[in-house]
Amino acid sequence: MKPASLLVRSTLLLVTLVASGCTSFPAAGPSRQEVEEGTKSGIRIVDVDDSVARHLLERRATRLFSEVFQGAPPGGEIVNPGDVLEVSVWEAPPTVLFSSGTGPSVLPLGQSDLASAKTAVGGTTSNVTTLPQQMVGKEGTIYVPFAGSIAVTGKNLQQIETEITRQLQGKANRPQVLVRLVANNTAYVTIVGEVTQSTRMALTPRGERLLDALAAAGGTKEPVDKITLQVTREAEVHALPLDTVIRSPHENIPLEPGDVVTALYQPLSFTALGATGKNDEINFEAKGISLAQALARVGALLDTRANAKGVFIFRFESQDLLRSVPESSKTPVGQIPVIYRLDLKDPRAFFLAQTFPMENKDVLYVADAPIAQVQKFLNLLLTTIYPIEGAVNLLK
Repeated sequence: MKPASLLVRSTLLLVTLVASGCTSFPAAGPSRQEVEEGTKSGIRIVDVDDSVARHLLERRATRLFSEVFQGAPPGGEIVNPGDVLEVSVWEAPPTVLFSSGTGPSVLPLGQSDLASAKTAVGGTTSNVTTLPQQMVGKEGTIYVPFAGSIAVTGKNLQQIETEITRQLQGKANRPQVLVRLVANNTAYVTIVGEVTQSTRMALTPRGERLLDALAAAGGTKEPVDKITLQVTREAEVHALPLDTVIRSPHENIPLEPGDVVTALYQPLSFTALGATGKNDEINFEAKGISLAQALARVGALLDTRANAKGVFIFRFESQDLLRSVPESSKTPVGQIPVIYRLDLKDPRAFFLAQTFPMENKDVLYVADAPIAQVQKFLNLLLTTIYPIEGAVNLLK
């Protein structure tokens, strides 16, 4: 057999084999047509338009801290059971009620639990007596001699001073009272999670805020854009990205006693497959990114392979999004597999891509263009013919 004839027959045989098995060409995934045929198996395909993008964006938008926690923190230092108080009483002479000075004494002040001092006020001598520190018990009271049990729970220091002064009227001479919070054991917030050191921060009349608590715990272990802050106040639990709190002063809300601040490290990511510049798992910030940003992070679409009409986002959605989906297509936990489709041949799609929100664990897939299969065939044909041609030349 002549070498030329051998070359022709080999080439025809290769073409026949390739043509008969063209569906077995190497590919990064299903074609656009094959993805769209997923509707036959009960998978819902949704074309992304303005209404779909707006609905997903609205659903993703979370309420802000300033909207959820609207109650203003109580003014002053509020006393509760467990706090430790110190009471000091000033009397004008010639009082001897709390004084160890001269004159008849009503109270046996030889006891060591009462300290007495004298200070000059307005040219006269006044006596000040500091009572022993007392922890507020479960009943919510403290004891002041000659005034009796004083209810202090839920009151600020000024209210307690006023009440003690009122009880001492007619017993002490022009009494003045100062109450000091020695140990704040109840008005505090707890900071836990991905912080340098979990701690409990006492609240003061200055009105500590959310970022103050974070600073008290030494800051976060992870980058700011990867952290979500969760605030638990009684039965209300709400979370926001830390980056949002830093950028918006309104979200740096005042804290209230009993609040729990949790710093959560939530690495969010999507997976890029198909005809994109990079097939990889891509991390993104807690505040979220759009589809346009996602495409940019994977190097956009490959000019030599991508089908601009075949951009798909594979996602598991909740039941409340699509109620008409058959039970057979739902996951055991009630999630619904949905494929969102975007046609980047349409210039309007680039506006939609800027508002379409990516979710954690999404799969972004770009199908190959039909011409890519032809290109693969030609490459295979050329890489096969040249070795055959070389062999034929050697036989000449």
